[in-house]
Amino acid sequence: MISEVNIDKEFTDLEMQDSDFKFYEFDSCIFKDCDFSNSDFKGADFKDCQFFNCNFSMVGFENTSFKEVLFKNCKMLGINFQSINDFLLSFKFDHCILRMSSFFNLNISETEFINCDLNEVDFVSANLSKSVFDSCDLKKAVFSQTNLEKADFTTSINFAINPAENKLKKAKFSSVTLSGLLAHLDIEVV
Repeated sequence: MISEVNIDKEFTDLEMQDSDFKFYEFDSCIFKDCDFSNSDFKGADFKDCQFFNCNFSMVGFENTSFKEVLFKNCKMLGINFQSINDFLLSFKFDHCILRMSSFFNLNISETEFINCDLNEVDFVSANLSKSVFDSCDLKKAVFSQTNLEKADFTTSINFAINPAENKLKKAKFSSVTLSGLLAHLDIEVV
């Protein structure tokens, strides 16, 4: 079972909905097929951890630390990442569902989002410079006062980014999806 300090442990098939993991520590741990929905990880510390097929929907991550953490095939609906601890923050999302989550005002430059569902995600005032959005669906994602310099959107779809409200210097876009940069003008691109 999970203890307050966990090093080099593997957890599989845990059903831990509505659980309290406040101030727990996880170092080099692997989680597979775990359900942590509606749980509280306030002040928890994750270092070099990997999560596969886990459910984190509606989880509380207030002041939680993520250092070199991978989320793969995870469901993370309605997560308020804006309240996490951003010291040495580093995470990667691969094939995750992050709908209705918020990265408001976070410095998450160089973050990789690979084949993620980012519908209705809040990226307002975030630093996403040099980040990669590889094959992501960004329908209704919100970008305003967002640093997207050198970010890569070449394979992503359904984004609407106003160049006048965001930093886009050297950001990469596919010519097929350039209409996402013109949506604010209310014009038709044919």
